[in-house]
Amino acid sequence: MARTEYLSKATHAQTRAHNAALVLRALYDLGPISRADVARLTGLTRTSVGELVADLERDGLAQDVGRGPSTGGKQPTLVALKDDARTVITLDLGERTFTAALANLRGELTTKRTGELEGRDGHQAVQLVHELIDDVRREATSPLLGIGVGTPGVVDADGTIRWAVNLDWQDLPLARILEERHGLPAVVANDSRAAALATYLFGGDERPQNLVVIKVGRGVGAGIILRDQLFGGDGDGAGEIGHVVVDPDGIECHCGRFGCLETVASVPAVVRAAGTASFGELVDRTTAGDDRVLPVVLAAGRAIGAAIAGLTGALDVRHITIVGSATALGDPWFSAIRDEAGRRSLGPLARDTRIIDGGTGEDVTLLGACALLLTRELGLTVHR
Repeated sequence: MARTEYLSKATHAQTRAHNAALVLRALYDLGPISRADVARLTGLTRTSVGELVADLERDGLAQDVGRGPSTGGKQPTLVALKDDARTVITLDLGERTFTAALANLRGELTTKRTGELEGRDGHQAVQLVHELIDDVRREATSPLLGIGVGTPGVVDADGTIRWAVNLDWQDLPLARILEERHGLPAVVANDSRAAALATYLFGGDERPQNLVVIKVGRGVGAGIILRDQLFGGDGDGAGEIGHVVVDPDGIECHCGRFGCLETVASVPAVVRAAGTASFGELVDRTTAGDDRVLPVVLAAGRAIGAAIAGLTGALDVRHITIVGSATALGDPWFSAIRDEAGRRSLGPLARDTRIIDGGTGEDVTLLGACALLLTRELGLTVHR
């Protein structure tokens, strides 16, 4: 085959795939919608849209759903995406508990399963992932699109976990392992980055072009979206703020350094410093205004606020959302965060920055891992 012929065929295939993604996104975001409106919105010809919609219908992804209102002529036939046409297996690999679930194309979660990590080494943790996938897979009622995974640690773009200290994983090619074992496409991302994508895509009508989501629970991490794209940095480590040293004389972190942000501001760190028996007790005493625990909670909030000020100054991102179990500490904690972020930031930046309570986000990593898989496999723009 001549090189020019090969390039022509490759370009045609790429163009068709691009156009198919445009049509699919229009159906997903705006459906039920007429083929004529899809053509108008995408700039494609009606013939092309008709062919592409027919392909989607043959694949079981779209269907005609009745007639729309007339604008003077024949009532148009409306077409919509079938939300349950595909199933995603999505996983949240927490530091103590792994959770797997099934999700449809709208990110609606079903069939949750959990497994405890206690007593398992790194190899056994991988086996637990396989067991959970096998378990939820048996409940799927539509074709599987793939596997999405959110995990702590530094994760390369190809799904290799370079370093997850709590899980004893180093240079683990988890995406490849899952694809080979389960015969499905797999995407693996840092859990804070997954949380950022979930907040961006499923978080409501407002969708800022730039967004930072900070997840505070057993660890501390940030997911960064710049110009509508997840930002990974040169080595896919962007957002690892939990292991920035904030107290050189502080206690040892599980990463091996001393005084990391996680040793001051994570949930276990605050519980330990406050001397409470549990996080639930800490929340109750904070809500009651207990002077014996409030100084510790406020200090943790100020540490998060200082980190936000650094991100604001470096990136000029005005939308900051905080998610994770630590948000249950409520107004005193958030006030300390906002006050410290404002005090440490340049005046105009501080005035325009919004720090939002995103809630405990029980499912935020599951939703983010689902969204990662949807955007990669189908090119979807996902709305709630």
